[in-house]
Amino acid sequence: MVARLGYRFAINAGLLAMAIGVGTLPFCSRSLGVACIAGYGLGLGFAIPAINLLVAEINPERRSAALSLLNFSWSVGAVACPFVIAAAVKVDHVQMLLLMLAGFLLLVLLGIAAMPFSFAHSVRVEPVPLPLDQGLKSGRPSPLRWSRQTLFVMSALFFLYVGTENGFGGWIASYAKSLGTSSSTLSVMTPSFFYAALMVGRWVAPLVLRRMDEIKTARAGLCIACLGMAGLVLSRTMPLVVSSVSVAGLGLAAVYPITIARLSQEFGADAARVGSIVFTLSNFGGASLPWVVGFFSHQFHDLRFGLAVPLAATVVMLILYWRHWAPPASVAAS
Repeated sequence: MVARLGYRFAINAGLLAMAIGVGTLPFCSRSLGVACIAGYGLGLGFAIPAINLLVAEINPERRSAALSLLNFSWSVGAVACPFVIAAAVKVDHVQMLLLMLAGFLLLVLLGIAAMPFSFAHSVRVEPVPLPLDQGLKSGRPSPLRWSRQTLFVMSALFFLYVGTENGFGGWIASYAKSLGTSSSTLSVMTPSFFYAALMVGRWVAPLVLRRMDEIKTARAGLCIACLGMAGLVLSRTMPLVVSSVSVAGLGLAAVYPITIARLSQEFGADAARVGSIVFTLSNFGGASLPWVVGFFSHQFHDLRFGLAVPLAATVVMLILYWRHWAPPASVAAS
């Protein structure tokens, strides 16, 4: 959609689907409510990749820093929303909250529609076969400058990162509860430390990236994340659990923005087309790795074995980031 109709169309289509899904949810039956939820999920699927790719394209010299701030903003919303919803439930105004959210989405849509055309211009590209099927359609070498290996590495990074974040963050509360050393309320709150650390890390990341190369930053972050995840597996008390998940969150904070920045850097004008592959795989990773954590926990009757899955995925990401990467555009140009 981005490649043919531009960023603006994809973002606004996503915002519209989200607004319709959220705004009609309070008035629907259970079955239609499921359709509404699917509708704003579809909208997120349109908007999030398009916004990420747009921010990367309009900030060619500071992609990782700009994407870190963008993802920081989303992290603020993710951390704040449970408290906002809890307050709305307490005063029985959930329907009003959903309608207000739909209204805000429409305001953002109108704001983007009113922006100059050059801000979210179309990135039309001629349909060229991907390297994976180039040999099947033609005996000529691929005209694209990127390789199958690059596509595989980026796809694996997106799959593993989102799967790791969902798998690790989604099972923290269960692990804290299984220790039996704290109240159930504190156990349920444990994931908040992880997501708050992600938020803080993404706020600080632009400052770090001024002094450190983005690849080195990603490597360092993944090493820190490994330490935090290993610490959680070995933790037996709540203070250690909280410390470990916070360290893991700080370590992972800059990895996703940097990975999106590398997508734009590695594929250039083809990033929008390749994004349809890697963002789809990222969602598949986010859906499948939490299930794998549960499967291993059930098989070995110990959640620590399940939490070794995101730890292993983080180690694999670290290995992938140790490959040779092309320098950023600003460095290459100089």
